[in-house]
Amino acid sequence: MVKITRRKFAKIAGASVAAGAVAMPGVLRAAVPKVVVIGGGAGGATAARYIAKDSDGGIEVTLIEPTKKYYTCFFSNLYLGGVRDYESIGHTYDKLAYDYGVNVVHDWAVGVDRDAKMVALSSGAKVPYDRLIVSPGIDFRYDSVPGYSVESTNAMPHAWKSGSQVQLLKAQVENMKEGGTFVMVPPPNPFRCPPGPYERISMVAKILKERNPTASILILDTKEGFSKQGLFQEGWDRHYSGMIEWLPPSIHGGIKAVDHRAMTIETDFDTFSADAACVIPAQKAGEIASLAGLTNDSGWCPIVPATMQSAMDENIHVIGDASVATSMPKSGFSANSQAKVAAMAVRNALTGSRMFDAKFANTCWSLIADNDGVKVGAAYEAGPEKIDVTSNFISQTGEDSATRKATYEESLGWYDAISADMFG
Repeated sequence: MVKITRRKFAKIAGASVAAGAVAMPGVLRAAVPKVVVIGGGAGGATAARYIAKDSDGGIEVTLIEPTKKYYTCFFSNLYLGGVRDYESIGHTYDKLAYDYGVNVVHDWAVGVDRDAKMVALSSGAKVPYDRLIVSPGIDFRYDSVPGYSVESTNAMPHAWKSGSQVQLLKAQVENMKEGGTFVMVPPPNPFRCPPGPYERISMVAKILKERNPTASILILDTKEGFSKQGLFQEGWDRHYSGMIEWLPPSIHGGIKAVDHRAMTIETDFDTFSADAACVIPAQKAGEIASLAGLTNDSGWCPIVPATMQSAMDENIHVIGDASVATSMPKSGFSANSQAKVAAMAVRNALTGSRMFDAKFANTCWSLIADNDGVKVGAAYEAGPEKIDVTSNFISQTGEDSATRKATYEESLGWYDAISADMFG
């Protein structure tokens, strides 16, 4: 098994830069500075842990996250495909609180007073900050798919946030009638985890091949192409021949309406009936980012590449899916990498610790079938206007089974490493 150790992961993800920051002597403060982190996912949990750990009590860190147990969106497809159990992707905040002294508050952030430097919670409490890190993930533009709404998600779940919707989707796929049809509507760019919808198709195909081999899968895409397309389509031909049909908008003419009661998806080409469906709308930054005035017309949050500071407010850093990180995809690995750059910048601002040049990394692994893993990734650096790619790589079509198995096993090591890096 190819093992990504915690030490190796920290190095490739840029943690060595963060860990090298040492507080400068002679910096005195009347009170311990306060950092508030909104969102406890791959970005927020990592930032909270690194600031608390590397400041060694020199900064008071509060993490605001409504859920007491966080289920990662990455690897949820493997649960869907029966490769992992649900609890294996669930994580608590106990170590952040007890081992690193992070004040974990399970509540919703509902507002940010940027002038007063105060975060308002749904409970009515207000939390002051000297620096704020916003890592709210995504929200949805439900009206991007005509007829789709919050009400539709029970019948046609998007399952694109951590939580129980992926359990619902799994149950619906497993209980499809014999020979039934699964339909997916993937989102337009940009969206969380570019290869994710197509890995999901692979895992749905895996379930159906095992349980319902005469069933079919239809992808009504909103794009003319997608990440790792050649790798996925090669894998679908190899493992699920004749089961999966992908139609771009140039063929189906566009999504005109979905009806979750009738379980139909209407296009210019035809109206398709689904026995189970996954509809993933267009996305935007999590709602608190908009409420705080951190988004632009795109619905995402522009940032300063070298520090992940908001372009709207120098006292706020935006990391993860919500940020406009240019060439970096919206992934858990990206969020974790960006969190370390933001943590370094926050410590520099509040304690005078040393700053290093911002370096970022990302890899996205996808499982096509048992032991058939592929990956794409890159290294990045902060340019004056955007985050730039310095090198990249991608799996190749035609790779042998040993290479694909090693790639899959590498992803397992990464998941263990990033989970420890996030939650301690």
